[in-house]
Amino acid sequence: MGLALKDTQHHCYGDYLAWPDDMRYELIDGNAYAMSPAPDLAHQDVAGEIYRQAANILTGKPCRAFIAPVDVRLPKQNETDESIDTVVQPDVLVVCDSSKLDRRGVRGAPDWIVEVLSPSTAGHDQIRKRNLYERHGVKEYWLVHPIDRVLTVYRLIDGEYGKPELYELNGETQVGVLPDIVIRWDELAARLPVDY
Repeated sequence: MGLALKDTQHHCYGDYLAWPDDMRYELIDGNAYAMSPAPDLAHQDVAGEIYRQAANILTGKPCRAFIAPVDVRLPKQNETDESIDTVVQPDVLVVCDSSKLDRRGVRGAPDWIVEVLSPSTAGHDQIRKRNLYERHGVKEYWLVHPIDRVLTVYRLIDGEYGKPELYELNGETQVGVLPDIVIRWDELAARLPVDY
């Protein structure tokens, strides 16, 4: 699954806040995974374009779009922030409940999360984070595969992600849980390198 563990210790957000800024980690159930170096330009272009389109559509509405890096703390119960052992930084996210927002980022499950896959993070995003987001109640989870130009969509139904829906990165795709948001792919797909 690609990403290296920091060590074998159990960590929480209090530890995470004390680590140097030049090393980025995500915590999943207390395990600290070293995040890969800065993503390539195509990855950033995809994430930035999805964010731009979503943020423009949400202007003046209660839901808010964010782009990484933003800490998303996913508590298991009502533990204090410093005791939370799961903190992730999705590429793009939308939160509709303003009570989940604070100066540190987001506490609780976003409504919609997008991860843009890269070779070093694909397994982590498709397996570990998919299970995590399902468990914490993220209503819709998108995985964008820039190399294959494919979108995989998971929608939460009765607490579980059903069979994924697959789309090509062309035309447009509506966000099921946020029907105002429609992502248009054609201009973006045309910009992606053919050898990506």
